[in-house]
Amino acid sequence: MPRLGAEAAQRRGAAARGPEHSEALARGLAVLTALGAGRRPLSLAEAARAAGLPRATARRALATLANLGLVEAEGRLFRLTPRVLRLATGYLGSNGVSVLLQPRCEAIAAQGGTTCSVAVLDGAEIVFVAHAQPVRLAPSGAMVGTRLPAHCTALGRVLLAALSDPALEALLAGLRPEALTPRTETDPARVRTAVLAARAAGHALVEEEAELGFRSLAVPLRRYDGRVVAALNLGAPVALHPAGDMVAQRLPGLLAEAAELAAQLV
Repeated sequence: MPRLGAEAAQRRGAAARGPEHSEALARGLAVLTALGAGRRPLSLAEAARAAGLPRATARRALATLANLGLVEAEGRLFRLTPRVLRLATGYLGSNGVSVLLQPRCEAIAAQGGTTCSVAVLDGAEIVFVAHAQPVRLAPSGAMVGTRLPAHCTALGRVLLAALSDPALEALLAGLRPEALTPRTETDPARVRTAVLAARAAGHALVEEEAELGFRSLAVPLRRYDGRVVAALNLGAPVALHPAGDMVAQRLPGLLAEAAELAAQLV
């Protein structure tokens, strides 16, 4: 009965999206996303559960993805193959933000001794489209393609602040914040306050909410017409860069970088 209910709900959802919607493609992408959500292979049952699909549907999707070379089987487990990177490469190659900002991130990280990242907003998450860190810092695990909740990151709060009031309220209404560290703000009302503070200040500073021992300072990246298209940030260990110094010493340079790049972003 639960499976029939789920399938009926999917049919109703597909009908609501119109005749041009391909439910088979949507299901395949759901399975692909499920496999990429973690760092370990998934069984058929796990992939089906993560994608919210019946096992038979997930099995067909996995078989198709395997035929396309995007997924490989290892016994009863399934994992993504490097061919999936073609999808990301296509986006990064066509996205002027990524192409332009990666060299700048590398230069900023090398000069300032902090990590430097650029991210865009995707629903309630941010996605890194450029990232660099100095050699002397321990690897943070972040890379191009890394996804993090927007509510507890400086990059995310700057991007949320750029939303219209109706769009921001709609997103916050559906937000169910999860704690990444003991310092993560999970109260939607206080998240809203922090986002509005970032809007008023023109920047966001987040202290150990996404990663313990790490603070991050972010500013919006605006294109030539003033629209915010991404966010630029610096990140550093709290022991090496006090919060006051981060704002006083690093914010002017970060704002100058953003202003210089505005005319180049389209």
